[in-house]
Amino acid sequence: MLDLVRDSTFGQLVNWASSGRLLQYPDQRDDYVVPSKYLRRGSTATNGPFHSDSAFPRTLSEAPTLASGPETLGGDDLDLEKHLEPVGGAHDAQSPSARYEWLVDWEENDSDRPLNWSSRKRLFVASLISLLTFSVYVGSAIYTSSIPGIMAEFNIGQVGATSGLTLFVAAYGLGPMLLSPMQEIPRWGRTPVYIIGLALFVVFQIPEILAKNVATILVFRFLSGLVGSPALATGGASMADIYSPQYLAYAVGAWAIGAVCGPIAGPVIGGFAAEGKDYRWPFLELLWISGFALVVLFFLLPETLESTILVRRAERLRKLTGNELLKAPAEVDRGADDTLGKVLKENVFRAFRLALEPSLAVAHAYIALVYAVFYLWFESFASLFNGIHHFGLGVGGLPYLTFVVSAAVTFPLYCLYIKYHMTPRMMTDPKFAPEAWLEIALFASPFIPASLLIFGWTARESVHWIVPIIAAGLYLPGIFLAFQGIMVYVSMSYPVYAASILAGNALFRSVFASVFPLFGTKFFDALTIGGGSSLLAGVSILMIPLLYLIMRYGAVLRARSSFAQG
Repeated sequence: MLDLVRDSTFGQLVNWASSGRLLQYPDQRDDYVVPSKYLRRGSTATNGPFHSDSAFPRTLSEAPTLASGPETLGGDDLDLEKHLEPVGGAHDAQSPSARYEWLVDWEENDSDRPLNWSSRKRLFVASLISLLTFSVYVGSAIYTSSIPGIMAEFNIGQVGATSGLTLFVAAYGLGPMLLSPMQEIPRWGRTPVYIIGLALFVVFQIPEILAKNVATILVFRFLSGLVGSPALATGGASMADIYSPQYLAYAVGAWAIGAVCGPIAGPVIGGFAAEGKDYRWPFLELLWISGFALVVLFFLLPETLESTILVRRAERLRKLTGNELLKAPAEVDRGADDTLGKVLKENVFRAFRLALEPSLAVAHAYIALVYAVFYLWFESFASLFNGIHHFGLGVGGLPYLTFVVSAAVTFPLYCLYIKYHMTPRMMTDPKFAPEAWLEIALFASPFIPASLLIFGWTARESVHWIVPIIAAGLYLPGIFLAFQGIMVYVSMSYPVYAASILAGNALFRSVFASVFPLFGTKFFDALTIGGGSSLLAGVSILMIPLLYLIMRYGAVLRARSSFAQG
């Protein structure tokens, strides 16, 4: 537990403020034995701990006067090229760090490496990441409970009030293009971006609660979605930091289920508050949820990015030994190129270039459509359960819980599919292709139109309300399994550029889907719930053959791409 606190944002601040005296790392303790490979030998310097004739200090207590600057080394010893030579390690043989003499890397069974954490610690950290995702994602749909109150308070129409949902969803599509690249910079890492973003997310709820006009609400809804977006875009990447590939599909699947529960729980949480109090109370609830998450994560969420952990270790060892040549792999490989501007440029440029790849374009389009239908379809729930079946605002949110029940059935089946079908194929089939992951998406895709059709044509007072609720539950297997299959496919197809692909996918699906709630009520009023659902089902059916074509010919298309790695 203490190492979680030490590695958290709180622990890092305490360690820095106390100059390493509090919440210490092993290399900051008096009894720490410095590995000989980090002690410079044969130096021409006439003073300092690295003189070739001196006794080499091995512990912190033996080296109280170790210099921390380059003056302890020979004049041109800081030229890194002079210290590149073949060395062992698990790095790319073509990278500079693979042959760097003074590399600070993982020790055998290193307990600080996230992949070596105990299963309980990994599960706990994964739960924290899910809590972070939920606390932000619940902010999208919790707003829907406030829409009637905002319309009455500020005397605006349905479209104007619904813009708060649209701006939030669009912002967490735009945000990853700007904020997620920051988490790939080793000197920063994932946790600071998460914590700072969540802290701003919490602060931005206050103006919404105190707003005197609708413009204030809309502006801060957009800003909230923007600063909270890294949790939605890179939560899967954080899971990849702590789980090996053989368990990653389960971890990302569990995280995705947690993420889905956010917008599902929003109307349930906000409905009763808005009905019993006023439209500001769902914002208050979001403040409480995100504030609780901020406190827990500030004290307990550790850094999970390996390159960042090694950079921090290298900094401590340089301070301890005075050997300024000690470098983490990321410091050697990236050097001066490790800048936000360069990372941003590469990420945004690649995301748009990759989106033009035929197989990715279809994948993005299908997920964007499913996402858009999901948000548009949600607009019919109020018309059915509040309007036709006369549920109150609070009780009218309870039908959304059908997705939670459906998820409880879908996720175990997904795990069994991975364990008994996909894993053996990956281990035994030398020709296993990424397109195999589209099989589950293709299998799950009919659930979406089936759910829409049954829901739409049972949406009348003469049919018991439980029937459309059961029908709605059929949508979850479709969207979840299609999402999982397509996301794994695009990541495996272009593994080197997975971050850019996922950021681009988040951008296109969120911006596309964010527009649909604006006309949702008029859409279903004009076509009826049955007619509108049938139209959405028909469009969904037309997209299914495209998935099959990508599964069949995706390998050919990838072979012609300048981005594909095989």
